[in-house]
Amino acid sequence: MGILIDGRTSQNASTSNSIAIPILVVDTPQLFGQIGLNADGATGTPRVLLTGTIAVQLPLALVGITVTVVRGTLATDPVVYSATSTFSLSVLAPQIITFSAADYNPTLTPLLVYTAFVSSNLLGTIRIGPENFNGILIADGLSGG
Repeated sequence: MGILIDGRTSQNASTSNSIAIPILVVDTPQLFGQIGLNADGATGTPRVLLTGTIAVQLPLALVGITVTVVRGTLATDPVVYSATSTFSLSVLAPQIITFSAADYNPTLTPLLVYTAFVSSNLLGTIRIGPENFNGILIADGLSGG
């Protein structure tokens, strides 16, 4: 049985329509959340559980929104989760995208950093909030504890 080692939240926007951040470059990941989980002293097989929410206002066109989570700080770091949602021309209301991801048995370092990115395949997409990114680290135990 695993024990909770650490848990963190990145809360960029708490409520709907609280921000207006356009995605200005097509198919280029834009950071919306980042957490660092303290793994110092963790032992055994680590498991990281990640969840998040991002809300976007779409242009009046067929658009694909991709959420990507990496282990690290750069969009080119190892991907632990990626999914694309495609929305039709008839979607006018803001769209809330939620996700749940897992990173099984990452190499234990004192700090495990995870970063969440969003991208759009079409100009005119606006991040409007809410936006959050959460993670917990579970392992077999702590050394010396």
